[in-house]
Amino acid sequence: MKSPNVSTVTEFQLLGFQNLEWQTLLFAIFLFIYFLTVTGNIVIIAVVSQEKRLHSPMYTFLKHLSFLEIGYTSTTVPLLLANLLSQRRAISFPACIAQLYFFVFFGATECFLLAMMAYDRYLAICSPLHYCFLMSPEICTKLVAISWLTGLGTGFLPSLMISKLDFCGPNQINHFFCDLPPLMQLSCSSVYITEMVIFILSVAVLCICFFLTLVSYAFIVSSILRIPSASGRMKTFSTCASHLAVVTIYYGTMISMYVRPSAHLSPEINKIISVFYTVVTPLLNPVIYSLRNKDFKEAVRKVMRRNHGICGVRRKGSFFVR
Repeated sequence: MKSPNVSTVTEFQLLGFQNLEWQTLLFAIFLFIYFLTVTGNIVIIAVVSQEKRLHSPMYTFLKHLSFLEIGYTSTTVPLLLANLLSQRRAISFPACIAQLYFFVFFGATECFLLAMMAYDRYLAICSPLHYCFLMSPEICTKLVAISWLTGLGTGFLPSLMISKLDFCGPNQINHFFCDLPPLMQLSCSSVYITEMVIFILSVAVLCICFFLTLVSYAFIVSSILRIPSASGRMKTFSTCASHLAVVTIYYGTMISMYVRPSAHLSPEINKIISVFYTVVTPLLNPVIYSLRNKDFKEAVRKVMRRNHGICGVRRKGSFFVR
């Protein structure tokens, strides 16, 4: 029971990267990455929505991944940018819990969606004759809905358990957003049950989704090795290797942060690891999954020509864009 003489924390101070010099330079770097991330994912959403050739399960998954990346990075990066130029760096307790919920929600949904995308690629490469039946638009819609709904529920339990903890002070979070490990370290009540529940939930979400993704790619690689053409093998393997590299970075950094109930890394290492999955991978996903894709780049050019045509006029057989 909480002592009546102990004051309850109503807001937290996010220390972020205040120990590093060149705060303005860090602000410029993170702002540039955030701008590219949001812009790239908006382009993906717009092109996939407008171009009928891209109305396939693979690009449906990609469009939802882009929605996720915008929400995921927007949960943490804008506050990080504001705190880099501010001296106060305060966040209220309700806002902190809300940020924690959306961070877990978007992160868990992305894990499920990446597993679904790996399964989709497995069907397309290993069972091409049955692909249209096994991955129909209806099944694709159901898989996307399952990913969102499961992520929605996953974010609820950790946020509820953290909100029920007692915080008596100090109120300084040595991180750039309200994350699970630093919040549990600040609590003045027992966090054993909370830590074990979050550990089990992290194993269930991160490790199982990562395992399913790796199994899918293992079958994909096995199928690629049976392609008779060397150039065909290299082209397909290059694409899959890029996808797997981004997935490994994302899962690897997330697992190192949350699947370790008793081990604790230093706060500075935690922040560096967190930058990878909150800032870097949301930028890499649109590059790897779409901008290196020939069909998608052709669709971008087609959409641009179509949109330019709306504003253009023909003069003596030539096309001019206003």
